[in-house]
Amino acid sequence: MPSENIILTINAGSSSIKLAGFTVAKPIHDNSIQGLHRLFQAEISGIGHDAKFSTTQYNEAGQEESDNYIFPSDNPCLEHEAALSVLLDWVEQEFTLISVVAVGHRIVHGGLLYSAPVLLTDDVIRELEKLIPLAPLHQAYNLAAIERCRDRKPGITQVACFDTAFHRNQPAVARHLPVAREFKNMGVMSYGFHGLSYEYIAKSLPAYAGELANGKIIVAHLGHGVSMCALHHRKSVATTMTFSPLGGLPMATRCGDIDPAIVFYLVQEQGMTLEAIADLLQKQSGLLGVSGISADMRELLASDDPQAAVAIELFVYRINRELGSLTAALGGLDGLIFTAGIGEHSPVLRQLICNKAKWLGVNLDAVANQANDSKISHEDSEVGVWVIPTSEEHMIAEHTAHILGLCAKQEA
Repeated sequence: MPSENIILTINAGSSSIKLAGFTVAKPIHDNSIQGLHRLFQAEISGIGHDAKFSTTQYNEAGQEESDNYIFPSDNPCLEHEAALSVLLDWVEQEFTLISVVAVGHRIVHGGLLYSAPVLLTDDVIRELEKLIPLAPLHQAYNLAAIERCRDRKPGITQVACFDTAFHRNQPAVARHLPVAREFKNMGVMSYGFHGLSYEYIAKSLPAYAGELANGKIIVAHLGHGVSMCALHHRKSVATTMTFSPLGGLPMATRCGDIDPAIVFYLVQEQGMTLEAIADLLQKQSGLLGVSGISADMRELLASDDPQAAVAIELFVYRINRELGSLTAALGGLDGLIFTAGIGEHSPVLRQLICNKAKWLGVNLDAVANQANDSKISHEDSEVGVWVIPTSEEHMIAEHTAHILGLCAKQEA
């Protein structure tokens, strides 16, 4: 039996690596997302402290065929390079009749140079290395995965897909930061992140919202990382993350927006080093820092500790404050989309957020919400509310296929 060509996608983060394999069913012209078939996905999470390995395989209809948890193992402190090797070994052992023709990578930061996917060359990699200080929790791990693939498969085509690219056409005023203008030429400006997720949602919207898809929409990407994006005509207008993935809303362990004078105070009055402050704001803040219990929203919702309730309340409060801000940027609101881990799977959080958004005309259908239906707003709601699963992997595979000439580029 001949081998089947696949595109491999890799999303390497600070504590997890996600890998997926896609076949291209046919030359894609009319609907690029549907032309890609996900064959499998695998993930190692908890890298460095409590590694867990999960895999999922899919049938031709795109339905889950098997779902396995392989870790915990005898090596819970698995590090990044070893974790990626475990994933690649699993692919080679499990799928002996496939041939990987290209690897697409999620690259968190494209800086000023990259506003669209590109082939990864030595020159491109050198430019991306310069951006590590702008996304220290992500960029270095993204680049390490590229080098590991080069080692494993010398000469294989690799493609960089940027999380910042979707936001590059925002209005100039939305990309400007209020600092001395010479710093803009140094790259101090608003980039926005989670762009691959928002791009996927923008492409998917017509199937859910019909003509309303081109209206004034806010997408809430609520996962380990958290951000929101205002869309009009399915293009990014404004987003909560700006200069780095540390800003915006409070996240699992990241602080989100805080008064920058806090950094001065911690240095001058508490004697903290910049390294210690970076660790504090990136790894010990957000839900974990406020609650003192966990970075996992599921654990906080299940806890009767008062501090868990404080963390949840702050999370919902800040989301609703940004909901008002993004609505102002749009000049109104037609639809609200929940996506990513918390957004897709937590009816409780969606209800808390929507209840506070009643002033915008949001009227949640409690039964539909609890059932995790696609549309969860009541029929008389002035604002439509949907739950739409995101897939950064699909977007990476599509962009990689386009670079390879396997599909025509589709606009959102």
